[in-house]
Amino acid sequence: MTTIAILGSGHVARALVGRFRDAGHEVVVGSRDPHGSAATGWTASAVRVVGLPDAAGAAEVIVNAMPGSASVRTLTALAAQLSGKVLLDVANAVEFDPDGFAAALLYPGGSLAEELQRALPEARVVKTLNTVHDSVMADPARLSTPPSVFVSGNDADAKKIVTGLLIDLGWSPEWIIDLGNVETARVPEAFALMIRHLIHALGPVPFAMAIAR
Repeated sequence: MTTIAILGSGHVARALVGRFRDAGHEVVVGSRDPHGSAATGWTASAVRVVGLPDAAGAAEVIVNAMPGSASVRTLTALAAQLSGKVLLDVANAVEFDPDGFAAALLYPGGSLAEELQRALPEARVVKTLNTVHDSVMADPARLSTPPSVFVSGNDADAKKIVTGLLIDLGWSPEWIIDLGNVETARVPEAFALMIRHLIHALGPVPFAMAIAR
């Protein structure tokens, strides 16, 4: 059993909590406003919602499910709580167009994962799950084609932990591709720029990237 803190209380958190708990993990949700409306919907599920520092401090693995644009600033303030821990980053840092689609990367020539690792040198950053719709993150078998999920990070043990958690979420080992160090997160993060065009081509249906072999 691992204690997992999901920082962010939106759709991604709701997608992940149930499957992690079913796998036997203890889960706590961290919110910037744990007593506000964001926490209200968690009451029935008996999931504990606390402030970000308390959530990060109580867990062994921290999931960054916050907006990518705010991630570096918010997580840097939690450096003490994140030191030595696995930081599983699922966010995409993008600029949005008026329709709400990703229009440009906030870190062109780099990635959010690299910025987080640079800002938090004592944390063990692993990028994954940012190329799939939140409804697929914990239910990849719902898609008609087996999807791929990518793992990027500098720490081999941290990637092993994250790979185990992906399997707990329903990802078959053969669907998980370790791309290498944290710099390899650049290409998966750029996938966000394709989403507008894929939705126009396919309609508003869940999808993910798949690597044919």
